[in-house]
Amino acid sequence: MSSQNISAAASGTILIGGDLPVHRLGYGTMRLVGEGAWGEPADETEARRVLRRAVGLGVTLIDTADAYGPEIAERLIGETLAPYEPGIVIATKGGITRQGPARTEYVGRAGYLIQCVEMSLRRLKLERIDLYQLHRIDPRTPLEESLGALRRMQEQGKIRHIGLSEVTPVEIEAAEKIVPIVSIQNRYSLADRRHEETLNYCERRGIAFLPWYPLAAGKLLRPDHPAAQELISIAGFHLVSVSQLSLAWLLHHSPVLLPIPGTSKVAHLEENVAAAQINLAGGEWGEVEAAAAVAAK
Repeated sequence: MSSQNISAAASGTILIGGDLPVHRLGYGTMRLVGEGAWGEPADETEARRVLRRAVGLGVTLIDTADAYGPEIAERLIGETLAPYEPGIVIATKGGITRQGPARTEYVGRAGYLIQCVEMSLRRLKLERIDLYQLHRIDPRTPLEESLGALRRMQEQGKIRHIGLSEVTPVEIEAAEKIVPIVSIQNRYSLADRRHEETLNYCERRGIAFLPWYPLAAGKLLRPDHPAAQELISIAGFHLVSVSQLSLAWLLHHSPVLLPIPGTSKVAHLEENVAAAQINLAGGEWGEVEAAAAVAAK
């Protein structure tokens, strides 16, 4: 498939919060920075090309966080894409501090989160963040305090919608008593369906579900993987990669799923976006799920 003919628009559209339309295949920026979400990108020129190409391919939701870098991903987005084209939604997160590569601590104090929002606005060169997500619930801070702070920023017009990350249905219900929740960002993929109950909850409530780690770091691609050959066979029959098949499965599996695969390479980005145009017969999707189920054991 020519890269000139691919578009994230083929993934369809979802309304976040009932009034924020985005294409259902987004782009996540964690891999845009250094290993373990720490430090500058290995190739800053390519990183900026990826951001511009994502927009050129019809990606309308770009997901990031102040903890990516930290601060570096947001800065690159603001410097590269602002002023933003009409329809582009920048979703970011706050509530995690980073002490080094893959080393984090959750912080949900009101004062800290208010600062997070203000600094994200500055780096992203925005007057309002369309989707601001609490990166993690801080067990040391009452949820009322954390979400109360984000609600105040929403009332001030600095946040449009509020989402959560890595939560259960019980936690979502508790949060919804404080502020409307329009999105959930949990780890989820064809190879990792531990949050199926949360996905079902989101479907019932019409809440967007942004699966992070949607390709499970290529676990299905290992030659020694018990399901690898069957998945490779199905993908090969359709002239696509297993990664593309995995993304296409997410789009097929639920109308509220909004995958945000990340990459630091334009070629890989184009491959991911091309997955939006993959169509399989109903029985074939069952075969894909069966193969992945074997892999999960």
